[in-house]
Amino acid sequence: MNRKEKQENSIELTLIIPCYNEAQIIEKSLPRLEYFLEMVKISYEIIIIDDCSKDATVRLIQDMIKDMSKNITFIQHSQNKGRGYTVREGISLAKGKYVGFIDIDLEIPEYYILPALMKLREDADVVIGKRLYTVAFSFSSLLRWITSRGYSFLMRNALKIPFSDTEAGFKFFNRERILPIVKQTENNHWFWDTEIVALSYYKDLRIDDLPVVFTRNLYKTSTVKIFRDTVIYVQEIIKFKKRIKNL
Repeated sequence: MNRKEKQENSIELTLIIPCYNEAQIIEKSLPRLEYFLEMVKISYEIIIIDDCSKDATVRLIQDMIKDMSKNITFIQHSQNKGRGYTVREGISLAKGKYVGFIDIDLEIPEYYILPALMKLREDADVVIGKRLYTVAFSFSSLLRWITSRGYSFLMRNALKIPFSDTEAGFKFFNRERILPIVKQTENNHWFWDTEIVALSYYKDLRIDDLPVVFTRNLYKTSTVKIFRDTVIYVQEIIKFKKRIKNL
């Protein structure tokens, strides 16, 4: 075994951070993630993938990583490819025994990474965040919560999977077990989250829910368009149901 192979084998966790127009939050969130991983003394690498941001995200990341850990890889897309594509790319490049992704807004805080990792060490193949919402006095937050619950009901009944929250931007995997499943995913956008959970369930991987407190950042500009995205999700469920009949 050469030095490079030894170094790769020593990485326990690869953390993927997909980014798109995150200039509002990246300067606070990225150092928080690095500090946490250093504090808990996990052997790790971070893969940051910018999906062709239109704001100052790229410049801010480039400036920050100059003074951060050498365990950070930064990838830039020349055109927008979608969140699902970005995470799938990160998993394919990961060197860690375990691999996961977290939304950089940290509406699910970074300290949940450790219990997710503990579940993987205890033989879980997939760990998915199950969001417990804090109270937010905002019409848009209430509407998104109602929409999320409606999608959860539709998804569970249409796809016959027993999970109430497949869409949280917090998922961790045993890399060896998830790679064959990742290769079967096709969606390049937000439905990828449901797709990877459903396929993992159908392939009898062990999936554990991890309850996580979710606090909506009311000051962040969201890229989610509720009604448009709801229609797209329903279309993707129908398309996915037709496809899995042939798997």
